[in-house]
Amino acid sequence: MKLFLKGTRCDTPKCGIERRDTPPGQQQNRRGKLTDYGVHLREKQKVKHYYGVLERQFRTYFAKAEHSKGNTGDALMAFLERRLDNIVHRMGFAPSRSAARQIVNHGHVTINGRRCDIPSYMVNVGDVIRVKNRSKSLDLVRGNLAEHFRDVPDFLSVAGGDIPEGVVSRLPSSEDVSLPVQTQLIVELCSR
Repeated sequence: MKLFLKGTRCDTPKCGIERRDTPPGQQQNRRGKLTDYGVHLREKQKVKHYYGVLERQFRTYFAKAEHSKGNTGDALMAFLERRLDNIVHRMGFAPSRSAARQIVNHGHVTINGRRCDIPSYMVNVGDVIRVKNRSKSLDLVRGNLAEHFRDVPDFLSVAGGDIPEGVVSRLPSSEDVSLPVQTQLIVELCSR
């Protein structure tokens, strides 16, 4: 499945995701059927790679989701959607999540007027994410906004203006997740 980790490069036909029936090499043995554990693990790994989260961070998010009210899977995906690097990507300031992570790391973004260089920062309702008023930051983000137009989800509002900025109008829900994922499989795997 294409996860679009490389931004718009994954839209081209050269970005092959072709799966063969047989593994590479001279011996053409067929691949066995995936076990239940393999199906569960693949779903978790898909989410981890999509959001660029390592295992320890993922476990922390899962523990928070377990202790929150409501469905654990939906809460987990809401926590991952609230990360600053994901919000910067969803607003269109960066072509991919890894590029958004780098934009945040290099200090090109402020939250409520304060510099924030932590990609895993959890945004809250009413937070204003603004690009720094420096020529390098503005050129970088304006180029991305012009080149990579994308639909902004309902829980975000973006104003182009002289200095691009966005506001988190509400917390993300399970419908706002852009990745088709079966959260129940992840919950079953991590609850063991």
